[in-house]
Amino acid sequence: MIKFAQLQSDNDLKEVIKSAFDANLALSGAWGYTQELSTIIESTDVPLKQLEHMIASMRTYIEMNMTLPEEERYGSINLNETDRTQEHVGNLIYDKVTYEITAIKEDTYASFIKAYKEGLGTEGFDITEHFNQRKKATIIRNEVYWFEIHQTL
Repeated sequence: MIKFAQLQSDNDLKEVIKSAFDANLALSGAWGYTQELSTIIESTDVPLKQLEHMIASMRTYIEMNMTLPEEERYGSINLNETDRTQEHVGNLIYDKVTYEITAIKEDTYASFIKAYKEGLGTEGFDITEHFNQRKKATIIRNEVYWFEIHQTL
């Protein structure tokens, strides 16, 4: 299994997200690797699950693309929620969310897209084989994200 470095946080989560994604989110805390390093959601105008997915996607994109050398970057990054529990600790409430993450090396994905665009509708292009090869090139990770949500309820 491929390991990706955990992102460090000096309580600058909000600034990093603003700089990297031009998004102003009411967040603090860390990147959500553990309950102690949870992402604190201070408020939200969007449904909570949607915001949590967006934050998890941002963390994942930074881990798998933005912080890696160009030849090691991943694209076609997708997250699907597979598990969700809620934990109460004193007056705090945490969402512990597990996502299945799929991705393909960025250069490999670009080759697949090019082959698809050039081959689709032509004689000899085997679309089933094309998607089988894409599936073989896809990595799958399962990652837990912790969100402190007591202030958003």
